Amino acid sequence: MEQHRRTQLKWMAAGLAALSVPAWAQSVAEQAGALEKKDKKAVPLPKEGSVFTLPPTVELIDGKTLHTKDWAGKVIVLEYWATWCPFCARQMPHVETLYKKEHGRGLEVLALSIDKKPADIPPFLKTKHYTFPVAWLSPELAKALPKPAGLPVTIVIGRDGRVKMADSGELFAEDIAGIAKFL
Repeated sequence: MEQHRRTQLKWMAAGLAALSVPAWAQSVAEQAGALEKKDKKAVPLPKEGSVFTLPPTVELIDGKTLHTKDWAGKVIVLEYWATWCPFCARQMPHVETLYKKEHGRGLEVLALSIDKKPADIPPFLKTKHYTFPVAWLSPELAKALPKPAGLPVTIVIGRDGRVKMADSGELFAEDIAGIAKFL
């Protein structure tokens, strides 16, 4: 997708959100401002072709432990997101569709929520019926998987453990569906 088009749509959506839901928009604006401050210290997106190492285990929001060694040889989509992010809200259903369609072919998704309170995540997930693994990006997990600037952030790791794609900002349905080419 053309980056300029994406940027224009993001700003238009943010403006509409601010006009139509003032209390919600205020909360989003506050959290986005905090994110912008953090992003000034954020790591850059990983380079395509670089090796990407996952931590040995990840504690999921549902209390289960993900053993990443079980994902060896699979294509992994890391999705940094937040419950309050309108762009994430539009992108995540496409990620769910991709996961349901391609999971049997070796695609895994790990959604990393950057919400301030992990307690905010389960109610959101329950209403959306997402089936992919979700973890809260705790300070400890952020040391192993630091969030690049922007939101949402999508990183695709190939079967060989190398970055195949890394993008910051909302991806559209066709962009997410296109991740299947890495299988």
